Amino acid sequence: MRILQQHVDFIEYLPIEKEIEAAEKIEKKQVKLEDIVVLFTAVEEGDTESLAKNVIDQIRESLKVLKVNKILIYPYAHLSSNLAKPSEALSIIKKMEEFSRKAGLEVYRAPFGWNKQFHLKIKAHPLAEQLKVFKVEEAKEEEVSQSLKQEEKVKSEWYILTPEGKLVDATKFDYKGHENLKKFFDYEYAKVRAVSIVPPHVKLMKALELVDYEPGSDPGNFRFLPKGRLMKSLMEQWITQKVIKYGAMEVETPIMYDYEHPALKEYLNRFPARQYILESAKKKYFLRFAACFGQFLTMAASNISYKDLPMKVFELTRYSFRLEKAGELVGLRRLRAFSMPDMHTLCRDLESAKQEFYNQFKLGIETLKDLDLSINDFEVAIRFTQEFWRENKDFVISLVKLVNKPVLIEMWNFRYAYFDPKFEFNFIDSMDKASALTTVQIDHENAKRFGIEYVDEDGKKKNPYILHCSPSGSLERCFYAMLEKAHMLSQKGENPRLPLWLSPTQIRLCPINQDYISYCEELAKNFEQHKIRVDIDDRSERIEKKVRDAEMEWIPYVLVIGRREKESGEFNVRKRESKSIEKKMTFEEIVNEINELTRDKPFKDLTLPKKLSKRPIFIG
Repeated sequence: MRILQQHVDFIEYLPIEKEIEAAEKIEKKQVKLEDIVVLFTAVEEGDTESLAKNVIDQIRESLKVLKVNKILIYPYAHLSSNLAKPSEALSIIKKMEEFSRKAGLEVYRAPFGWNKQFHLKIKAHPLAEQLKVFKVEEAKEEEVSQSLKQEEKVKSEWYILTPEGKLVDATKFDYKGHENLKKFFDYEYAKVRAVSIVPPHVKLMKALELVDYEPGSDPGNFRFLPKGRLMKSLMEQWITQKVIKYGAMEVETPIMYDYEHPALKEYLNRFPARQYILESAKKKYFLRFAACFGQFLTMAASNISYKDLPMKVFELTRYSFRLEKAGELVGLRRLRAFSMPDMHTLCRDLESAKQEFYNQFKLGIETLKDLDLSINDFEVAIRFTQEFWRENKDFVISLVKLVNKPVLIEMWNFRYAYFDPKFEFNFIDSMDKASALTTVQIDHENAKRFGIEYVDEDGKKKNPYILHCSPSGSLERCFYAMLEKAHMLSQKGENPRLPLWLSPTQIRLCPINQDYISYCEELAKNFEQHKIRVDIDDRSERIEKKVRDAEMEWIPYVLVIGRREKESGEFNVRKRESKSIEKKMTFEEIVNEINELTRDKPFKDLTLPKKLSKRPIFIG
């Protein structure tokens, strides 16, 4: 079923003529309804009564956010090419009407099977228009963790906390100069995650031939093409090196776990996420949604002394799985299979846990900086219970001082999951949607649950606190943030770009004609000896087109090669970061500049043919 949900000031419609023989018998009259949510509804083949109930349940929740209780169910076949038979569609529509009334909604229904003339005025707020897709399998009884159910019961108070320590009601804060913070609060407060239009990063990931959808898999799974895979591989090396340098020990653990394992099952019910559940040899398993399970079981089997603390263990999970709702899946922002850098730190007590929390807050800032995401590119959320705030105000304020700007505070009336507190660095995209990148949580429960112990100075065994840390967030979401930022740069008139160390091609050599290809090959080898990725546009194209195509591919350095360059050893370099303004540079100057800008970052050779004429087109 597909529904275009629109919150309108008014809608006015008039049945004109029957579209199908099975059209309802009605009196042809004009109808006008005001301040109502219109559900333009296409019933698809296979839709069921249970789906209709599930749809209305979800619509009712969204109406609470909109603060409206009145709907119009408007049959609208144009949303789908896989329509149910008219009789079946009408039956489902009537069931939706019935379920709506039982749910206490004021419900109206436009006639089925009629061509109708209508006009409406949509309200001017971000949630006024939403496209929603509902599938039959989502209407089946779903195993949901107790934490998700508890999350629905928890009461949140929202504040803005300034670096000076002033706590202000988020609805009354003056957001002048902090417009992204306002967008972030609006997004969090509304709790609407669905996206109705294709976000810019999806178009960019395809245009740059980095990533594409995989129709042969479950939705929310992607294929990484050679350029994208090269970037992802570099990011895997980078984040692993960074965390090991921070002091973590790298491990590798399974992706599938016993659903009935006592500690694991209890933990499942304390984690607010939906899982993939499967059966094998008459046993029930679940796919991991983080590296917690394997790392916790490893720690529980280890002999740990207080001298070993804080003890850090790390794994880059390829992959983690979360059964996100279909309507929330969108590009690389929110998906079902992702690569998650996951570090867990054992701490002796709450004070040492707070110190590590503070250190990992700083680690997150440094990590995102490597992706060209500064403090100004993300908004901070710190979430905790009222009790934690009362006892740790100065600690929380010290975190805010690190970013030196106001942050969003969510204060809970009770701890609904295993953590208190947590923080996130959230990227706000061009559609005003927020996505968490760096995140850290202090875990109060799982050491005891999994039997993780350390031997203290007095010889007694004690349970540590555990910090859950993802220094960057999932690598796929890092792609999303970098591409969305690039799009927003282009909207400001700047050249969209990727970090130099991640750019699949760092230098593009463009010979003015075929006579200079052999020199370009020689030049490319010299650059490669200095760990620089370089390719050659050897196509029989005009030099203007070669340069233009390099700009379309966001190549950081473009060198046009002709007689003068060959003889002088000096090159006119078009640098993308400086709006492609040409600058004369020698070979040594180019090498030194690139090596300095990519210092301490991993390097991999180009995994595509060096010559453009030899490359296939992956996305037509």
